[in-house]
Amino acid sequence: MARTDRSSTDKEHRDAKKEPVKDFLKDLVFVLVSFFFLNSFVLASFEVPTGSMENEIMAGDFLFVNKFIYGGTTPRTIPFTNVRLPWFRVPALRSVGRGDVIVFEFPGQREEIQSPEFMFYLKRCVALSGDTIQVVNRILYINGKPSPIPRNMKFNNMNPRPQAYADPKIFPRDAPFNEDFWGPVVVPKKGDVLDLSASTYQRWATFISREGHRVRLDDRARVLVDGVVATRYIVQRNYLFGMGDNRDNSLDSRFWGFIPEENIVGTPMIVYWSWDPDKPLSSIIDKIGSIRLNRIGSLIR
Repeated sequence: MARTDRSSTDKEHRDAKKEPVKDFLKDLVFVLVSFFFLNSFVLASFEVPTGSMENEIMAGDFLFVNKFIYGGTTPRTIPFTNVRLPWFRVPALRSVGRGDVIVFEFPGQREEIQSPEFMFYLKRCVALSGDTIQVVNRILYINGKPSPIPRNMKFNNMNPRPQAYADPKIFPRDAPFNEDFWGPVVVPKKGDVLDLSASTYQRWATFISREGHRVRLDDRARVLVDGVVATRYIVQRNYLFGMGDNRDNSLDSRFWGFIPEENIVGTPMIVYWSWDPDKPLSSIIDKIGSIRLNRIGSLIR
């Protein structure tokens, strides 16, 4: 009988030891699930790598990004890798508006069907699907009217590029535009019809490929979409146009094209930390000395 009591006591002792481990694992799972939910659908952190949005947002700013407003999504990649995952979006509170600062998945350079490296970009949405956008001597026009000027927009170069200069890096390919004289171009929307011919092929080939189709010119200079001769193409998605507030130092939609609406991640709300990104952590004193206390708490508009 004594052995039975001792065995029971030992079991209770072992169970008592396991309880803290079980409680810890439960708490850990709860924290991880909560973090996954919040980071995916509600709020995320974003470090700004470049100065394309100066002086509204500075390189080295750390931002809280509101993902809930445009509809948060499940992770788009396996964490810490470029391996893309299927994802879905929850319903949005509202759609993107003109003037919103947006964080989005970069669609790729002008002639890339998809960016080889998964990355997030930060720009100001200046035009929506169906808008006609034009830049004339640096002045941005949307649907024929001057667009509101962001409060911290700036130019670094005092001399605009001449209208006659066609930048070979500009979007769309072979267009007679530069960043100071661009357009007019209509931002595509779902259902728009694009005319296809040998003369428009270079303009729309990458765009159509990004929508998931194979497009090429045959030996008779006809456009083939998925192997079928096509003289028109119906746009399948809605798009936006993004520009940086630092207009002379921003590689944006003027250079690589339209932003699919589905690529939108969220909008930044507030700067919660800021320091000089060029100071290495190995020089910790210099790094700490570069902290911008005046930036912390700044609201993004």
